[in-house]
Amino acid sequence: MDHLTRRQFGRLSLAAAIAGAGQVAGVFPALAQSANPIRIGFAMALSGGLAGNGRATLLAYQIWAQEVNARGGILGRPVQLVFYDDQTQPGLVPGIYTKLLDVDKVDIVTSPYATAMIAPAMPVVMQRNVTFLTIFGAGVNEAFKYDRHFNVNVVGDNMKETYATGYFEVAAMLPAPPRSIAIAAVDNEFAQKAAESARYHAKKRGIRIVYDRSYPPSTVDFTPIIRAMQSGRPDLVFIASYPPDSSGLVRAANELRFTPAIFGGGLVGPQLASFQSQFGPLLNNLVTWDVYSPEPTMDFPGVATFLQKYRELAPREQTDLLGNYIPPYAYAQMQTLEQTLTRIGKIDQAAMAADMHAQEFDTIVGKFRFSALGEWAEPRNLFVQFQGITDNELERYKRPGAKVILAPASLKSGSLRTPYGAAG
Repeated sequence: MDHLTRRQFGRLSLAAAIAGAGQVAGVFPALAQSANPIRIGFAMALSGGLAGNGRATLLAYQIWAQEVNARGGILGRPVQLVFYDDQTQPGLVPGIYTKLLDVDKVDIVTSPYATAMIAPAMPVVMQRNVTFLTIFGAGVNEAFKYDRHFNVNVVGDNMKETYATGYFEVAAMLPAPPRSIAIAAVDNEFAQKAAESARYHAKKRGIRIVYDRSYPPSTVDFTPIIRAMQSGRPDLVFIASYPPDSSGLVRAANELRFTPAIFGGGLVGPQLASFQSQFGPLLNNLVTWDVYSPEPTMDFPGVATFLQKYRELAPREQTDLLGNYIPPYAYAQMQTLEQTLTRIGKIDQAAMAADMHAQEFDTIVGKFRFSALGEWAEPRNLFVQFQGITDNELERYKRPGAKVILAPASLKSGSLRTPYGAAG
């Protein structure tokens, strides 16, 4: 069968506008609309606050679909992606999944990006008893306990115990044991769970908490927060934030010359090419949570090839130029689906769930199994440190050394540098 050439693939936009509901929808072709494709449906943030990661996720899916179809599809059938823009509005998600399952009659559903967008879809998929393979949620299934939910994310089952473990492993690398910590978190579900993990580990280690506050997502002036933390003279600073506030906090810390031994924590934003290009040397010695870095310890089979292909396409798709954050995991999510379908030899929701519970998956982000709750059975929260950044160029982030892995020990690729704000 014919398959899309690279030129044809590059011309395909991430989504095509359709009439009605003010949404963006798209159908990624299945080998020139071959008969009886396997239709995979999902919502994705192609506009709004999460669009940067949503568009990167979609591009990874499209690369996978093109490659699978070039090999002849799955079970002898091409795959076709059917998707709608959720506009980063959780309220739109239930309607999208109702349409995908009841009107579009897709064979399989996968999730939107991020916890806040996945949770509203859960009641819809549970009511229809379909298997739900999600991406980068955090603890979504703790309340639902749905046995057909599976999440591709490094966080693991018990976020309170696992998320900040690596951060405190890094803190233990300091010449003298840290005595105090300041904690700040944006008021959303993911960040609050991250901050809870920091509190848990601080208390467990006898580290005094000298500042512990949440702030609303609408916050634009972070100087008062940094000043308040600065007044406590903490050895450690743990921040749990999303990209807009991560930018404000990093900038405020640099403007106020705040130089604790370790500054960072659970910031979302520094993983992205746009953030790295904007801040350049201001990131030096920042220690923060991550999921992937092109260090020798994470050179899993296939990941370099995928990233090369992704980076060729990213500029024309106007998405993250490096792909060092969610794209490898989004591709691995689809590899997981492909491996399950290949093993069971049919599209059967119960059989898919049973296979995902029982089997190990071998992907471009390594091997993993799912727990009873559908999270990674073995968490792999990375804590990395930016080092040696001299300018705003992105080429350095394609090579080892710019984002050194400090934890976990099994993936460690460098040594801690202190304090924050010093030359990297």
